[in-house]
Amino acid sequence: MRSSELEVSRTTQISGKRRRLFSARVYLSLFWFLAFRAVGNVSLAWGVRHLTKGLTVNPIGYLQAIFNPVVAVGILFLVGAIVARLVLLSVADLSFAVPMMAVGYVISVVTGKFFLHEAVSLERWIGAGMILAATLLVGSTPRKTQNQKSY
Repeated sequence: MRSSELEVSRTTQISGKRRRLFSARVYLSLFWFLAFRAVGNVSLAWGVRHLTKGLTVNPIGYLQAIFNPVVAVGILFLVGAIVARLVLLSVADLSFAVPMMAVGYVISVVTGKFFLHEAVSLERWIGAGMILAATLLVGSTPRKTQNQKSY
């Protein structure tokens, strides 16, 4: 093998490793976003449903709800989801990341059904299936376009 062919081969190997590392970083940050958001939403929903007083337009009730331990855990997980979303948006295109984050809606239907024992209609299941199909389509596209000039 000539020196130039060896250099091209080595460059190709390095760019392949970078691409796999980049792809892993994208999907790992997507996973953390979805996990934090799912736990946060379930905690929040469960916590506010089990308050001694229902929430009304009175802001005092909301302030009291924040100090409920389950609601507070939900809020912390949702803050974690925001951080994971920031990471995701820093490594993937918006046009890829936001549709992929829509899987969270499917997860919400599933967690609502199995953790919160909600009645989920056939129409909601069909809608969740359509969202999942759309995210699979978006997921088959490149995660990030070539580096573009920032403005």
